[in-house]
Amino acid sequence: MSTSLHLSEHAQNALLALDLARKEAVHFQYSHSTLFALSIDLQWVESLAQRPELAEKVEAFVSRFGRLQDHLGEKLIPRYAQLVGEQHRTQIDVLNFAERAGILCSADDFLAARKLRNVLVHEYMQDTQSFLEGLQLAQVASQMLFDVIKNTESELQRLGVLPCA
Repeated sequence: MSTSLHLSEHAQNALLALDLARKEAVHFQYSHSTLFALSIDLQWVESLAQRPELAEKVEAFVSRFGRLQDHLGEKLIPRYAQLVGEQHRTQIDVLNFAERAGILCSADDFLAARKLRNVLVHEYMQDTQSFLEGLQLAQVASQMLFDVIKNTESELQRLGVLPCA
């Protein structure tokens, strides 16, 4: 039974987006936990050029970080917005809605994490200090991505679209 109004024609799309987000999050969590189980400092980052197995871990983390962000910002959050009757033209409008709805703690933090992804991709072999700082910030920003999924699940349960676990 639904406890709040929603547009049922958008329920399936929201559930599909949530399902994919959960699957991507499992792989991202693996990359996150294996990478940050290591002691990462400037010397470690500087050694990446000679340690392809570590560079591969970093690349998997960065790729999954970006892919999960893209999916949340371009699919999950907009589909949730549609479900509850919100239509937005720009990504910032969607993110601001998600913040007001309690799905996202901060639209600004989400946008900063998107910029962070660019640092991780472009500074990888150029500026080791910036790259190290980017990795450290990404470690913290990762929790925000997991929280968006958890918060969306809670909202879908509250709406009666997703059965309670």
